[in-house]
Amino acid sequence: MDIGSNPKRDGSFFKYCGGDHRKNHHSTAAANVHHHHHHGFGGAVVKIVVVFVMIGLTFVFVNKSDNSTSTRFVDRSSPPSFDVFEDDEFKSEDLSSYGKEENNLENILRRAAMEDQKTVIITTLNAAWTEPHSIFDLFLESFKIGDRTQNLLKHLVVVALDQKAYSRCLEAHLHCFALGGRGGGEDFSGLAYFMGGKYLKIMWKRIDFLRTVLEMGYNFVFSDADVMWLRDPFPRFYPDGDFQIACDRYNHNSTDLGNLPNGGFTYVKSNNRTIQFYKFWYNGKDYFPGKHDQDVFNLIKFDPFISDIGLGIRFLDTAYFGGFCQPSKDLDLVVTMHANCCIGFEKKIHDIAMVIDDWKRYMGNHNSGRVSWTVPRECGLNKTE
Repeated sequence: MDIGSNPKRDGSFFKYCGGDHRKNHHSTAAANVHHHHHHGFGGAVVKIVVVFVMIGLTFVFVNKSDNSTSTRFVDRSSPPSFDVFEDDEFKSEDLSSYGKEENNLENILRRAAMEDQKTVIITTLNAAWTEPHSIFDLFLESFKIGDRTQNLLKHLVVVALDQKAYSRCLEAHLHCFALGGRGGGEDFSGLAYFMGGKYLKIMWKRIDFLRTVLEMGYNFVFSDADVMWLRDPFPRFYPDGDFQIACDRYNHNSTDLGNLPNGGFTYVKSNNRTIQFYKFWYNGKDYFPGKHDQDVFNLIKFDPFISDIGLGIRFLDTAYFGGFCQPSKDLDLVVTMHANCCIGFEKKIHDIAMVIDDWKRYMGNHNSGRVSWTVPRECGLNKTE
């Protein structure tokens, strides 16, 4: 018998294995009685063979079934490896672990909104910045040790670019939105090297997301996670600016388009002008391929379209909104400190930690002389030119 055959093809499993043989045996016995003993012995042998074959088949089928079930069970229950977990971007099915309703952007923005019910603070986060004592931890610490910044944390929305970033956000009890849950795309979990393909995709995905927030009627302060919040920035924003942006270099004139902006910190009001502008800005990636959002902004800020729509652009003074490119000199005035002009993950962490230490020393020494920055040390304009 061919064990690999399908018994049901010929009727029943019993018929295939020995039913016809017994029928032939009884016919032969009636016609040839003197062969009865021989056929009886042969029938016994066949029965023994059939029993062993059936036992063997049972073992094969049961073992195969067990192995198949075991394989499916392992695939379903075993946690993925670290590499798979970190490298997989959100897919829509990943949202089932915490519910799509909880990842509804409208609900998240509404819960995070300030007293005006239409202003939020937004940052983006990927796995590379979530390690212990890394950039995200320093970012959160700045809110906690800043001057009147603690209360602002409840208005912060963390836009997670991967699963690890989302989990870290939940651990911090913040408002968390899984950007990949909106349709998937690229993997943004690892380090994004400056001007690399991943870096550019993150930058442009960010612009598109912020346009969505504006279309939903929300003003926002967007802040990179390497911007330290040391004071409440709202008193320093211009009341008449639609789009306000920090600078790498500031020319002491908030309306001068010659200022060199930095898209890592912006304050944007939701209106038709800013919505049109963000669409125009995002489309710029197709006209200037290979350039990031900041470079494209520097090109389009002179375009007649900006004045045609009446967009009010203001550049923020580095005396208040400083960075490693042009540090704010007076700690009595500083609002934020950005780790710009800094290429290299470890260098960035080193100098941001020094910012935190300098600020703690400043806050604890109001009456014991002037405190100044000890940064940048590893970063700075002279380190990137």
